[in-house]
Amino acid sequence: MEIANGVHLVDGTNANVYILLDDNLTIVDTGMPGQLNKILDYIKFLGKKPSDVSKIVLTHCHVDHMGNAYELKRLTNAKLYVHEKDAPYVSGKEKLPSPKGFAGAAMKVASSFLKVKYVEPDILLKEGDVIDDFVVIHNPGHTPGSISLYSKDRKIIIVGDELRYMDGKLQGPPEQFTPDMASAVKSMEKLTKMEYDIMLCGHGIPLKPNASEKVKDFYKITIEGGN
Repeated sequence: MEIANGVHLVDGTNANVYILLDDNLTIVDTGMPGQLNKILDYIKFLGKKPSDVSKIVLTHCHVDHMGNAYELKRLTNAKLYVHEKDAPYVSGKEKLPSPKGFAGAAMKVASSFLKVKYVEPDILLKEGDVIDDFVVIHNPGHTPGSISLYSKDRKIIIVGDELRYMDGKLQGPPEQFTPDMASAVKSMEKLTKMEYDIMLCGHGIPLKPNASEKVKDFYKITIEGGN
């Protein structure tokens, strides 16, 4: 599905996969393990080849976002971009603490079926770095190195799991998978400081039009609810 000129959403990958189409392709997030063929089919649908992919960007290190990063990097020879705080989890050098309670138990069961291949990032990102015409915004909380990508020219922001638009309403990151919810809410304030028409999230559907105004309203309600 083409969301805006040169911005495409690959359907059915669990966590959303976005493809940015310019002279070369940039893939943002890679979906749950086992969804590789859906991404490759969409690349073919665009009239492109795997070798046309030059960049793979992960908004964070969770399995539903990095699930096909290893295979995509191997097939495309693209550079893998990850925030420096999440890089040790993408490479497998460190392990994220498991969520507590039912979510943690469910994740342990799921991990026995999901074969995640760790991969070494090529480019370690920091706040303010630029990828194509998107600026990196560091949004720690959901994971230490969660990021958003903001294009002023396109009036688009890609927010990973920092925000979700599901069931007709804006939501923050899922609490059971967000070890530092206070930091996640604080990170959200950064997303109220810029103007964008479209918000693309890791789960749910695109929020448009006037997405930045809706995010500002949601943030205000979230802060007031926490006081």
